[in-house]
Amino acid sequence: MGFYQFKRQQKLPGNIEEIWDFISSPSNLKVITPEHMGFDIITENLPEKMYPGMIIAYKVSPLPAYKTTWVTEITHVREKEFFVDEQRVGPYSMWHHEHHIEAIEGGVLMTDIVSYQPPYAFLGSIANNLLIRRQLKKIFAYRKTAMEKIFGKMQ
Repeated sequence: MGFYQFKRQQKLPGNIEEIWDFISSPSNLKVITPEHMGFDIITENLPEKMYPGMIIAYKVSPLPAYKTTWVTEITHVREKEFFVDEQRVGPYSMWHHEHHIEAIEGGVLMTDIVSYQPPYAFLGSIANNLLIRRQLKKIFAYRKTAMEKIFGKMQ
């Protein structure tokens, strides 16, 4: 039964307020998720900003022709610093995703730390080595490009 962490950092021009306003709005998650993931928020009447205890349900296709429900809870929010989402229902045995931002010279450093445990014990470890880690890299590469389209690139 493997436990894994995946970390990505990205520097963006802009200020904390505008980056925070974007990433703390649940509706923007679809904008930075690859289309092939079939990502759709199914929770109705979501507020504009995340808050601790907020539950968000999605439909997502982690594999071609396999659509599943994923439910996350926003467990921690520190305004203009970080928030954490944790899976409550979904494809992983455990999923904990930290989204951090901090001001740096000329912009903002955005750091994602994903701690996760695939399902199915040792088979999940094999799946992580063959598929899951590669999929996470692709998702975050897409996210990097999407964020740069919105906010620009750091020089």
